[in-house]
Amino acid sequence: MKIILGITGSIAAYKAADLASRLVKQDHEVHVVMTRAATAFITPITLLTLTRQPVLAAPEDETQSWKPGHIDLADQADLFLVAPATANVIAAFAHGLAPDPLSSLYLALPRTTPVLIAPAMNGKMWLHPATRRNVGQLQQDGCAFVGPAEGGLACGYDGIGRLAPLEEILERITSIFAGKTC
Repeated sequence: MKIILGITGSIAAYKAADLASRLVKQDHEVHVVMTRAATAFITPITLLTLTRQPVLAAPEDETQSWKPGHIDLADQADLFLVAPATANVIAAFAHGLAPDPLSSLYLALPRTTPVLIAPAMNGKMWLHPATRRNVGQLQQDGCAFVGPAEGGLACGYDGIGRLAPLEEILERITSIFAGKTC
């Protein structure tokens, strides 16, 4: 299956390398789309090497074809997975904003493409009413969420906000492809 893996600017972005590697080992074709902020935490070349696919991280990366990269990937996606997803990208998706290739791709997806979002952020941000509204809107729009998990956070707090364990994310992907649920 063709999975588009969106990576955003969270410290948990480093876990996306392991996630991408595991998905490739499960014989999925993985295409990575990153926000610019994500590239501060993990480099596109790491993900290019693990997936053996070009990485889309900026508008200038969309020059590989006459068809914009985000449109081409949206047309081919069997699953759109964002792991980790920051409060910022959740808000952009919920409000239909498209300031970068990742959010543009989200808006270009056929409505039949499953969307799985794995948030990772400070617990106060996750619990903020604005984030809760945005998550609710995305759920109403048909997006599914996995996590966040509880535990020690990079900011020093303890509580909700960690990226869901990779095993849990992989189990949800398996369920989606088995047709059980998103």
